Order: sequence, then C-alpha cells, then structure tokens
Amino acid sequence: MDGMLSQEEINALLSGMSDDAADTAEAAPQSGPSVELSEQERDAVGEISNICMGTAATTLSTLLNNRVVITTPSVTKTSLSELSSNYDRPCVFVQISYIEGLEGNNILILQESDVKIITDLMMGGDGTNLPDELSELHLSAISEAMNQMMGSASTSLSSMLDKKVDISPPIASLIDLNDSVEEGRLSSFLQGDFIQVAFHMEIGDLIDSQIMQLYPFDFAKELYRKFSGDEQIANDVAPAQSAPEPVAQQEPQPAMQQPAMDQQNVAPQPTMQQASQPMMQQPMMQQPMMQPDVNVQPAQFQAFNAAINPIMQQENIDLIMDVPLEVTVELGRTNKTIKEILDFSPGTIIELNKLAGEPIDVLVNGKFVAKGEVVVIEESFGIRVTEIIR
Repeated sequence: MDGMLSQEEINALLSGMSDDAADTAEAAPQSGPSVELSEQERDAVGEISNICMGTAATTLSTLLNNRVVITTPSVTKTSLSELSSNYDRPCVFVQISYIEGLEGNNILILQESDVKIITDLMMGGDGTNLPDELSELHLSAISEAMNQMMGSASTSLSSMLDKKVDISPPIASLIDLNDSVEEGRLSSFLQGDFIQVAFHMEIGDLIDSQIMQLYPFDFAKELYRKFSGDEQIANDVAPAQSAPEPVAQQEPQPAMQQPAMDQQNVAPQPTMQQASQPMMQQPMMQQPMMQPDVNVQPAQFQAFNAAINPIMQQENIDLIMDVPLEVTVELGRTNKTIKEILDFSPGTIIELNKLAGEPIDVLVNGKFVAKGEVVVIEESFGIRVTEIIR
C-alpha cells in the first residue's frame, strides 16, 4: 500500500518468475531461435538447391548411363511427424556434412525402391533385378553415388561462393521414420521444425519419384547470408565507381566555349573523368593514332584447276594406301517371308535372282564397284574382275 516491497515479497516474485521461465523453456521447441524463413530466404535456398541438384543430376546420369531429370524444387517448412505421414517408409537417409567453406549438414531422403534400382544400375544391371532387402553393399553403393553427386554440387557451390566447399563422405542408413527418432540415429535438427526441399526425379523409364533434401534453419539462413552478402558487396562497389560521373560532366563545360582557332592549335585538355582513369589506360587510348603505315594487300588464293597434277594426286592418295577395306562378293539375292525362313533346314535349296554364268557383284565396304566371274584357285574360290563400275 505504501509503494514499497519487503525483501520476502521480492524473493517470492523472483521465485515465481524463475518457475515460469523454466516452464517456458521446457515448452519451447528445440529447433533454434530461427524457425521461419522469409520469402527472399526461401527463394534463395530453392535457387541454390536447384543449381546444385542440376549439376548432381548430370553426374548421376553419367554414373548410371541413363537419363536423369530433376525438376525445380519446392521449399517448405515441415517436421518429422509430417514427413513420416507423407513419405514412404522405410526410406534411405543420406547424411551429408560440410567440412570446408560451409558449416552444417543436410540430409537427402530417397525411397527404398528407388535406391534398389539405382544400386542395380550401378552394379551393371538393367534396373529390374531388384533385391528383396537392402544390404550393406547396397547402402555403400548409394553412399558412393551420393558422394559423387554432392561432390559435384559442392563444386557448383564453390563457383558461386568463390571459395572451396567440401563435404565428408556421406553416410546412408535405412530408416523407419516412426521408430528411429528414439534411437538417436537421426540428426538433432530433425527433432523440431526444419526446411524441406522436394525435387521430382526421373531416371529413364525406371524411376518417377521424389527426392528430398532437408536443411536445418540455421544452415539455410547461412546459405542466404553468404550469397546475399556477395550481392551486397557488388551493389556497394557499383555506386562508388559511378559516383564521380556527375562531377566529371559539370567541370569541363567552360572549356568547350573556347574559339575554334584555339582548339586547332592547342591540344585538347582531358576531362576529369578521363584524368581519373588509371594511367595505364591512356597509352591504350592513343595507340590507334600512333600506329605506323601498314602495307595491306588483298588475299590471293590458288584457282581451282580441273586438270589435276597426276604427281600431286599420287602423293595425296599415298597417305591412305594402307587403310583396310572389306571386299564382299555377292552371288545373288532373294526375298523370303518369316514363315519360309523358319522352315529352313539342312538340304533346303534357295533360288537366287542371278542366272547361271551371269557376272557376280563385287562390293567394297558395301559399295558396288565391279563385276566378275568365279574361278577356282587351287582349293579356294576366287573372282576374276571383268568390269569396273564407274
């Protein structure tokens, strides 16, 4: 009532505040202080992921010797419970950690059936001979595939950041989203909300599915800061370079009002904009005026002549004299239906379109070049050329 608090009342108030703070801390999510992405941050993360995954798709296509298409992603906020209700179970988690250039990690999620097809293609199969269960060999194979994919994606990040970005070898695990949270096999950021980047993936005619990339909020914001920081530096430098232009346009105006006779006898004075340029550029601007006279002549080419020199022709053809060509002798041809061909058996006589004693065709690399007649050389057949086809 007198506006003063006793020490006992102060202690009681502080004790009550401590209890409320403890309850609030227990109820608060564990996903970190940043639990939302702005529209600009979401667009930046989607564009970065799109560029990286495009490079990764090219690498995977080369690895599988198959067409791989990964479409533009969608970026959303989600949680493990929502993810488990909307995605096939079990699935394969591939954990990727950055060890240079960036700090943090992310997770790639693939469907179990997709991993079976990818690993079968990697092992030389056609993608149809799939195992009943994924073994350690299959998980090692998909880890290697993701290592090459994300390695190429890190190269793209390095180009965009202008510094080296490297990852540790990925670790693949077969995860049931409902049972593995308590076992501690998943990254800690999956306990709260996180960023989901979903891609549509097609591999030949075998896979038409979805692949997802999961980011913690702090890692997604770090990506945005790094890329927006580079853009901000470029924006800050550009106005600084263009700032002197108004001054350069104001100062030289009085000099332009001098009489014409003085301009013919006096060398023009450089403007402030020209004077502010580096000294090394001035000789380059004056260089065309100081070039000596050059003797310029029209180009002359040897005219085509129908009469080719036999000696030169012989020298040119000598370059290909040792090239082997396949020579085929065709006795004759005929057409048969599939039914007639299936009735072939030892002793079947096939009538050809050539008459007995008629010249046979000589082909070189499939091209008809000559005609001839059959002769016998000791115990082998031979051909005596009777006509050259020009």
